[in-house]
Amino acid sequence: MKRAVNTADYLLELAADPAPAIVGPDGRHSYADLRAAVATLGEHLVSLELPPGSVVALLAANGFFWVAAYLAALARGFVVAPLPVTLPAAEVAARLSLLGTGALLVGRAQERAVARIPGLAVPVVAETALAAAPVAVAPPVPVPVDPDQDAVYVFTSGTTGRPRVVRTTHRNLQANTESILSYLRLDATDRMLVVLPFSYVFGASLLHTHLRAGASMVIQPNFVYPESIVERMVAEECTGFAGVPSTFHLLLRNSSFRTRQVPTLRTIQQAGGKLSSVLVRELVEAQPQARVFVMYGQTEATARLSHLPPEEVLTRTGSIGKGIPGVELRVVTQEGTTVQPGEVGEIRARGPNISPGYLADPEATAVKMPDGELRTGDLATVDADGYIYIVDRAEDFIKSWGFRVASQEVEAVAMELPDLISAAAVGVPDDAAGERVELVVVARPGSDLGAEAVLAHCRARLAKHMLAQTVHFTRRLPLNANGKVSKAELRSWCIEQAQQASGGGRDG
Repeated sequence: MKRAVNTADYLLELAADPAPAIVGPDGRHSYADLRAAVATLGEHLVSLELPPGSVVALLAANGFFWVAAYLAALARGFVVAPLPVTLPAAEVAARLSLLGTGALLVGRAQERAVARIPGLAVPVVAETALAAAPVAVAPPVPVPVDPDQDAVYVFTSGTTGRPRVVRTTHRNLQANTESILSYLRLDATDRMLVVLPFSYVFGASLLHTHLRAGASMVIQPNFVYPESIVERMVAEECTGFAGVPSTFHLLLRNSSFRTRQVPTLRTIQQAGGKLSSVLVRELVEAQPQARVFVMYGQTEATARLSHLPPEEVLTRTGSIGKGIPGVELRVVTQEGTTVQPGEVGEIRARGPNISPGYLADPEATAVKMPDGELRTGDLATVDADGYIYIVDRAEDFIKSWGFRVASQEVEAVAMELPDLISAAAVGVPDDAAGERVELVVVARPGSDLGAEAVLAHCRARLAKHMLAQTVHFTRRLPLNANGKVSKAELRSWCIEQAQQASGGGRDG
């Protein structure tokens, strides 16, 4: 970065006005339309006379309004706090209070839910303001900011407990965007099909990189029917697609994505958790003309920390690659020494994209980011060439019969069965084992796969202490707002099943 600029200006400064920016349920919008909408919403925010640096929450579905509202708040020097639209009204109210929110930007579909929040004292700027207010003649000059000023507050996914609020600065956002663009090589001809929520850091990174490149984004409002994703991809001639493991589980095992060519597709991004090696291979084989990038990141890292180049995806299956430009990654033991190939340690990261800490939580900041180095909580090993391989998240290890069982290893073996769409392994309290392994799976519609077949497959490939004691079949795994499997919720469900001791259905 050659100069300190407001991130809203940074993201829009290279895009040509006539170029398409957002293709959504409400139509097609150019960059000129986007700049005008940013100006209009910015004027509404100014009229509220909020103090500089106030928190402006954003509750809306992906779309033109979300993007314009996000940029408008940044342009006016406020801190944006995106909220998932899946939150119940009580949780929205709790988060608004926690953040000390000065204003709320709300989408049309969310207005009714917000209206039901009792005693809401926060001024609201609704999506209808875009239609009701005259469009500003010229966008104002964005408010100057210190590069280390907070720009966005992001809640962690909360898969293991109460989410924290991660502070993300203008420097963090711009540094990570530049790093990602340096290896993805996006340009104005790119057309990304977006299914991930912009309130999630992976989704936000798609927004940032494509705006900066002057590219366009096609918004897919839901993922209920995987085949509709393939149809939209073809119809809109999309060049890019991105998803978390659950996204690709459905596309590869429950749609025509493996057999139907999408000739315009040239970039596929996978992050948000480990995709099993068998599915990575299926992904590459499904669309051989596309470059597949396996990536790794964390909310506290703005978005991305590492990537595996497409030419290495099949030769180093299971690897997350190496640190992206500007990021230093190391895998260390509990004593802080660098691991040798084959040893397991924690991934730690440094770089200009690392958050300065959690909002109003210095104790947690000191634990997670001592001296500016991010302790990811992900355990990994390295090979002789320095490529990193995640073993599991520390809290997802299952402690059974005195062994530490990596849940991801159990899941990867189960996913070798082509009739499974997804699988998740958790540890359930057990008097004898300490924790017993339980496996929860989703089968293809119409499959006659049973629990014994799953167990037999795993029995042939896993050590005895890693074998699941029970296999549960379910229609879907519990996902959080970002599409990640909620292991905490799944573990509670398994405990409930054990307490009911039904023994019926297809459980083994």
